[in-house]
Amino acid sequence: MDPITPDHIKALAHASVLVIGDVMLDRYTYGSVHRISVEAPVPILTVEREVEQPGGAGNVVRNLTALGAAVALISVVGDDAAGSELTGLVGGQPGVEPWLQEQGSRTTTLKTRFIASGQQLIRTDREQTDPIHPKLAERLVRIAGDAMAATSVTVLSDYGKGVLAGTVPAELVANARRVGRPVIVDPRGSDFARYAGADVVMPNRPELAAATGMPTGDEAQIVAAAIALRTRYRFGAVVVTRGNDGMTLVDSNGVLHFPAEAPVVHDTSGAGDTALATLAAAIAAKLPMPIAARLANLAAGLSVGKTGNAVVREADFLHALSPQFSVLRKIADHEATVEQAERWRRRGWKVGFTNGCFDLLHPGHVHLLEQAREQCDKLIVGLNSDASVQRLKGDTRPVQPGAARAAVLASLGCVDLVCMFDEDTPERLIEALRPDVLVKGADYTLEQVVGADLLRGWGGKVVLAKLLPGHSTTATLARIRA
Repeated sequence: MDPITPDHIKALAHASVLVIGDVMLDRYTYGSVHRISVEAPVPILTVEREVEQPGGAGNVVRNLTALGAAVALISVVGDDAAGSELTGLVGGQPGVEPWLQEQGSRTTTLKTRFIASGQQLIRTDREQTDPIHPKLAERLVRIAGDAMAATSVTVLSDYGKGVLAGTVPAELVANARRVGRPVIVDPRGSDFARYAGADVVMPNRPELAAATGMPTGDEAQIVAAAIALRTRYRFGAVVVTRGNDGMTLVDSNGVLHFPAEAPVVHDTSGAGDTALATLAAAIAAKLPMPIAARLANLAAGLSVGKTGNAVVREADFLHALSPQFSVLRKIADHEATVEQAERWRRRGWKVGFTNGCFDLLHPGHVHLLEQAREQCDKLIVGLNSDASVQRLKGDTRPVQPGAARAAVLASLGCVDLVCMFDEDTPERLIEALRPDVLVKGADYTLEQVVGADLLRGWGGKVVLAKLLPGHSTTATLARIRA
């Protein structure tokens, strides 16, 4: 089997994908529990913050945009607050062209998870699963016909919430056939006749068993059921997701098994959406089907190594292919750093932050960083970019370019993540990260620490670390010049 190369991964960013299906709003309510209610034997959650993000087909879109793909989304929301919030979240993603129709009196699917110390206490669902209004269904199919011609691949993300009900999937498959675009289906339920003629269908093991009435206990049974499914409904390929056992591809060229590629499992939620998005982007980029399936399998493995509905980016793939460059995994851009901080908080970990130029790393820097790490479970270091250092320190600085400074910081065991920022101060980064602890050297006062007021606003802590005397980058450079 041909190996995955960096060129395969970079090709994903050139994909254009149309996603049609059920969108929903995922809300995470975080807080702390310190007592039990006197009204009933239940914990009292003191709410600290709420995070909202698109779910369902919206999560497929999130994963596609994380890969750099251009995406069009067609779906239906209700005339309610959740629908408005979801519309804003989807429309706010770069590279996304949303076509969200609104149906009056319909309830937008809203899943709310209440979490304390990284543990989910309860989940509440508010939804309406009956088919969307026939007029809206007709309009959806009509809009899709035009959107298919402008994109390379169509994805049907069926969560059973009413958008892809009745004859809508069959009409969409027929439209795609007319314009010569492949269709990939993430199915729901046991009636796969609705998707007949699709190019790729991606069931999990229970869905495959329900659709065929055949056992799927081992590889041989999975292959037999997948062949039967493909023959019965004229699918081009069947990709079976098998959880901890990886994936199986059955198409006209035969059968391929892909073992799971998850070095560690933290959270399986959203892994199916990640695999689906990666498979679609790979097919849109015209990569061979075995490569596309293996990329999807790898993406699922990378996804479960994170927490929450995490996305997988190009850098994640490249790091997985080059494990010897493990230090690079600790260097992330602004968006990826914010996402990682949120994932750490979901696990109940305290996130700390410090920042600086760190031009010539010396024992004083290391002493400060070690103190900062003692204050938290995970330490993020904000690093001034070259342009920022030059504005602050003069034309002769920095001595070391940003990439070198970041690599040296990332090599330290007390540093968990490095993020470079271009502004003169890290205030915007601090506001986005919302760290629990902010650490600066004792040569500052609390009033001088950038972001201290932000930390106090959300109940965080500001710590002034002790300095190690006799160490200064400026003094070192002066001695060198002398």
